[in-house]
Amino acid sequence: MPALRRLVVEADGGSRGNPGPAGYGAVVLDPDGAQTLAEAAEYIGVATNNVAEYKGLIAGLKAAKALFPDVPVQVHVRMDSKLVVEQMSGRWKIKHPDMKPLAAEAASILPASSVTYEWIPRNENKHADRLANEAMDAGRRGRQWEPSSSTAALDSPRPTPAAADPAGPPGDPVAGAAKVRAALAAARPASAAPQVGWGVAADLGAPATFFLLRHGETALTPEKRFSGSGGSDPELSAAGRHQAACAAEAFAARGTVQEIISSPLRRCRETAAAVADRLGLEVRIEDGLRETDFGAWEGLTFAEVRERHGADLTAWLGSADTAPTGGGESFAEVADRVSAARDRLIARCAGRTALLVTHVTPIKTLVRLALGAPPESLFRMELSPASVSTVAYYADGNPSLRLLNDTSHLR
Repeated sequence: MPALRRLVVEADGGSRGNPGPAGYGAVVLDPDGAQTLAEAAEYIGVATNNVAEYKGLIAGLKAAKALFPDVPVQVHVRMDSKLVVEQMSGRWKIKHPDMKPLAAEAASILPASSVTYEWIPRNENKHADRLANEAMDAGRRGRQWEPSSSTAALDSPRPTPAAADPAGPPGDPVAGAAKVRAALAAARPASAAPQVGWGVAADLGAPATFFLLRHGETALTPEKRFSGSGGSDPELSAAGRHQAACAAEAFAARGTVQEIISSPLRRCRETAAAVADRLGLEVRIEDGLRETDFGAWEGLTFAEVRERHGADLTAWLGSADTAPTGGGESFAEVADRVSAARDRLIARCAGRTALLVTHVTPIKTLVRLALGAPPESLFRMELSPASVSTVAYYADGNPSLRLLNDTSHLR
């Protein structure tokens, strides 16, 4: 019986438009990840990120099998696509019709017991990412990728993550920020005191970046009625469905969202579904992103609450610890819940970009906490239906607010 060969496959795929011009890259490594044994890359025409990622996986597994056709192999797959890793590991269902045949093909290449999967941050998958971008660059020139033109040398040792240059897909703002930090670190004298923030002495890698999308309008929105998690759970109105469709087109053009996470309330799930259908992604529910429970105020206008519960409203406006009439949630309680959800999602999405579809209070709370602003700042922010805000969270715990209440996609 021939000796078992252990291999590592790293794979990636990308789409400049999602869907748009797409390509994949895959590399086969020795068990230590120090020696490159094979590379594969291909421009595949117009496709989504997920299709390209699956095709990268397939190419990597085929390349691993072809290296030792007469020898049993054990392959450990490393990818920065949470979707592919979770689906191929059997933990997530495969619902999208474009993914099912690709997953089946990947599963048929080697016995299931011979392949294991691991999610890694994007900055640990640079070799495959570079190959995928080389394939897309070649496709833009009307050609296919050729190994002779690759900048990933087959026989060169792989750099450690700490030594690697910050990189990212085309148009990725995270890569630019990382390069600035790395340049500052190189220029700083060795004796300089440690710092925090974007001038930190060591490159922190890509942050967890959250696009915060407020849901589209419901029938209650134009009337400015309290609509939280304790009310009627309204659906999107016709205007809200249109806003969700506009947001979906904007995120498809952006092409950077890797995961979609939604509040459990219907208006968010419907908004998230519109984007997910356009991007070919699934929606994960996070209960911590639900709106405040406004108690007895649910469905009422501000004027109606003032008339019926004036003293309670005044107390609520003056203190984050005061809950609405009838056992609702205080802003302090919401902040605790949202903070816990934020921390879970930062750990889950380290180095990745996620779309969080949620409500006014959770978004304002995330922004307030990112800025270190007091609770009263919640009343000083405008947040329109279907607006987009962006916060990035770095490994040193420092957040960066990048966008607030953008509605350009609705105009």
